[in-house]
Amino acid sequence: MHELILYIANKNYSSWSFRPWIAMDALGIPFEERLVPFDFAAGNPEIKAISPTGRIPLLQHGTLKIWESLSILEYVAELYPEVGVWPADASRRAVARSICMEMLSGFTGLRSACPMNIKRKPAPLDNLSDAVHRDVDRISSLWKEQLAVSGGPFLFGAFSAADAMYAPVVNRLEVYGLTKDSQVLDYMARMKEHPSWVKWRDAALAEPWYVAEDEV
Repeated sequence: MHELILYIANKNYSSWSFRPWIAMDALGIPFEERLVPFDFAAGNPEIKAISPTGRIPLLQHGTLKIWESLSILEYVAELYPEVGVWPADASRRAVARSICMEMLSGFTGLRSACPMNIKRKPAPLDNLSDAVHRDVDRISSLWKEQLAVSGGPFLFGAFSAADAMYAPVVNRLEVYGLTKDSQVLDYMARMKEHPSWVKWRDAALAEPWYVAEDEV
């Protein structure tokens, strides 16, 4: 089997890179990481030679290239069915995919106003839109619903693609002070204590790049 190569961008800012990386690392899927820093105003032009979309993350497996975080997760789930990328139960797996798709297509208010930023010191933002607050309320309800069903510690019991897809939101809620809900904060704390989260965080804090357009 050819080695999996995962191309990612800056760990401090790249929410989309974080998703497949933390899933694969947490679930023990072997891969080589290649970081292409986006330290230019319009991104790094080198990625256009690697990715058909000119964007990352991108997973390369031999000559095959897979782009988009959720597609990468689906592909590695098929390669490694034994590691539990998705819940084993069919109904729970369907719900997990639904909430991942909701993350993929929704929450634009939160994502636009509050970009992921591992280095940011926690501080609230003023004059956040109603759309941001609606997004936070929906995410909070969604997390609590799934934790109530699974019993935790993660959304579907064991760490899965669902937790990976929402990992950047954990950072957003923390660094912009967007929740005081104790159940939500407890889940966030468990995520931040995960060894794969710690590994990504420490690498992000050590990065030299500052991208003004990704700062609030």
